[in-house]
Amino acid sequence: MLELTDVTVRYGQHRALEGASVKVAKGEIVVILGANGAGKSTLLKAASGICEGAVQGSVRIDGTELTGLAANKIVDAGLALVPEGRGVFPDLSVRENLTLGAYADRARDEENVTLDRVYSLFPKLRERGKQIVRTMSGGEQQMVAIGRAMMSNPTILTLDEPSLGLSPLLSKELFQNLSKVRDLGIGVLMVEQNAKQSLAIADRGYLIENAHVVHEDSAENLMRDPAVQAAYLGAGASEAPATHRPTEQEPEPVIESFAIKPRSQQTLSADALLGSSIADLVARASDQSAARPAAAVTKPAQVPVDRLAAAMAEIERAATAARNRPKAAPTRRTAAPPQPLRQEPAQADKAPPVIEVYRAPRVEVYRRQPDGTGFERK
Repeated sequence: MLELTDVTVRYGQHRALEGASVKVAKGEIVVILGANGAGKSTLLKAASGICEGAVQGSVRIDGTELTGLAANKIVDAGLALVPEGRGVFPDLSVRENLTLGAYADRARDEENVTLDRVYSLFPKLRERGKQIVRTMSGGEQQMVAIGRAMMSNPTILTLDEPSLGLSPLLSKELFQNLSKVRDLGIGVLMVEQNAKQSLAIADRGYLIENAHVVHEDSAENLMRDPAVQAAYLGAGASEAPATHRPTEQEPEPVIESFAIKPRSQQTLSADALLGSSIADLVARASDQSAARPAAAVTKPAQVPVDRLAAAMAEIERAATAARNRPKAAPTRRTAAPPQPLRQEPAQADKAPPVIEVYRAPRVEVYRRQPDGTGFERK
């Protein structure tokens, strides 16, 4: 059994954990719930001997005091930690990571038996024994991290946020595997944000708020606790508010009822809406159109047509005049060849023009003189 009694952790003047007491028995899953910064991870680090702050209190496993021991000695005592972020060796293979987990003295004699146990829990690790861990998915790497911790043959297995970064499907598979670890007789203490799934497999739970353990109960009771539901399970926010019931002194509010008339009774005729019959409106519109002058009606339509016809006629006359215009005789100025801008020498008139397309680069070679006094140009 793992027992933490009045554990207090301080980072300088900051109090990260104060007077926390937690117990975990073999073959039991205990979950620690709390907000970020409440001290959950600090509790696991203090138990595993890797906390950077000042730790006070008592941490015992099967009666052995762990406070003040080195981290490797705590692993030898039977307490293994799966840290947040998995902490695997990414450039090593799956089998190499698992083998490193059996470094403790208590695990070397039963390394092969423990390895078969890990493979029975995670059959995929047996298939991926030679695969480099960094090429695996997040869920598979979490399997490697748990398997490596189990290779130390622990009595109590602690996990810090094991489902962090995993999909819902992989998280479900992970918690099922943790249930199998409990069936092997290993106690499990885990810090988890997924309260719903963790409480579903846990036996007991603790609530930590502001560095204090404020509540302890069975997982079943915690699941039904309204405060836990509102804080960690997301329940209560969507519930409908309680209906207000009037007392004897307060009279029942009167709600006036109303009836919706059938559609046939609500339909009105067009004559009723317009105030006169349709025939009268049509006759009135016909009289107004007949009384309107004809010029007022036809003039707006004729003006654009007349303008368009006049424009087309003007274009046609201009085109005809351009076609029939006689060609002008060339003047002496246009017939005469163009004069050069400047006079060239007589020899240039006789020689053909030279167009320089490519000029070879000039290369100069120098050779050192035999007496060493300088260079001679070749």
